[in-house]
Amino acid sequence: MTRKLSQATMGLSTARRLILVSECLMLLLGSSWASNDTIPLVIWHGMGDSCCNPLSMGSIKKMVEEEVPGIYVLSLMIGNSVLQDTENGFLMDVNAQVSFVCNQLDQDPKLKAGYNAMGFSQGSQFLRAVAQRCPYPPMKTLISVGGQHQGVYGLPRCPGESSRICDWIRKELNSGAYTDAVQKHLVQAQYWHDPLNDDLYKKYSLFLADINQERGVNETYKKNLMSLKTFVMVKFLQDTMVDPVDSEWFGFYKPGQAKELETLQESAIFKEDRLGLAEMDKAGKLVFLSTDGDHLQFTREWFNEKLLPYLR
Repeated sequence: MTRKLSQATMGLSTARRLILVSECLMLLLGSSWASNDTIPLVIWHGMGDSCCNPLSMGSIKKMVEEEVPGIYVLSLMIGNSVLQDTENGFLMDVNAQVSFVCNQLDQDPKLKAGYNAMGFSQGSQFLRAVAQRCPYPPMKTLISVGGQHQGVYGLPRCPGESSRICDWIRKELNSGAYTDAVQKHLVQAQYWHDPLNDDLYKKYSLFLADINQERGVNETYKKNLMSLKTFVMVKFLQDTMVDPVDSEWFGFYKPGQAKELETLQESAIFKEDRLGLAEMDKAGKLVFLSTDGDHLQFTREWFNEKLLPYLR
């Protein structure tokens, strides 16, 4: 009897130990699953900025990591150094930049299951090109913060009126934005959209006219963009840099003049649905947000309230 009781007690003790071990494993696996459920974030900076500026992209990266524990945030560096990254934002062919990023994302094992993307200023339309051209790994949500999806027709601030490089850019654009040399060697020329010379723009724009399907419909581009779960566009109501500011909501000047504006919904891109935006809008995939600030000026509270829900 004593031996049987002892064996029963030992059996019960072993069972309890197994239960404790199982519970520990479940907790560990549960923690792992929770971490894997957090969708990574890829961010692309704007003109004159870099991946790691502690006052801009570095701050955004840190803020997101604080608000979404365990999230993997990749702030894109275009080149081999912060200096090269900044220079490439002015001088490296945009198509080459997009290819560079597509390759980088494809090689990152942390992005294999997909990622969200957030672009700032020109980084927004560059990330849209990534979504259209490079469906793997899959981009799930694209957040455009002050992006110029119909391009610009002017550089009021670039950034800062005293910058020599901005003066040089203005001179080059005014002398011939659609010449081969300027298109190939000046980033801003590749999303320069002259409504007074629409034929030149459609024929010679190396980047924007392509991703906006101005020379014909690439069904792959359309299909890839429509695969987004959500496309969020943020417009800065007091923006003094982007001209016209409506480009941040995919609006632009009506063709043939540079005074009257039209919304995305009034444009040929939407009516002809060359990008699938009309279908996305109908499905509730397009989100138009605004904030009462100058270009890329927003508070942490606004960011957390308006944008963070799309990253969780």
